[in-house]
Amino acid sequence: MSREVFMRRAIELSHEMMAAGKGGPFGAVIVKDGEIIAEGHNQVTTSNDPTAHAEVVAIREACRKLGTFKLDGCEMYASCEPCPMCLSSIYWARIDRIWFANTRQDAAAIGFDDEFLYREVGLPLDDRSIPTAQLLADEGRLAFDAWMAKPDKVEY
Repeated sequence: MSREVFMRRAIELSHEMMAAGKGGPFGAVIVKDGEIIAEGHNQVTTSNDPTAHAEVVAIREACRKLGTFKLDGCEMYASCEPCPMCLSSIYWARIDRIWFANTRQDAAAIGFDDEFLYREVGLPLDDRSIPTAQLLADEGRLAFDAWMAKPDKVEY
């Protein structure tokens, strides 16, 4: 199958699931070795889960299906340019390539504006809109020290 076929499926998911009242107008597919291995559509409002974006849903399905948290060798086809959360998830999953149809500016024009998040992440902690402060650093570091000493850890 071609890239266009995969992108059309992502776009089709975005439209079909939105029209069916199952979430916002976003769809995603993950492809490995020329085959769709996972699909996702936006489920934020239907699952009451703000992280249930199409890309994250597809990543979760692909990881379950492949039995791994590493999706190297895979490509993401998304109906829209991934938001900062989805982009981070894609990087954490080690997906090789991202293809998208609509831009983040297109999304902003219909009420899905992520520019605030793009700006917020780069700010120093004291300048962020949600107050953020470190607490119990010494106690928290104990788990990190134990991780570093753990001989059978699975690194990611």
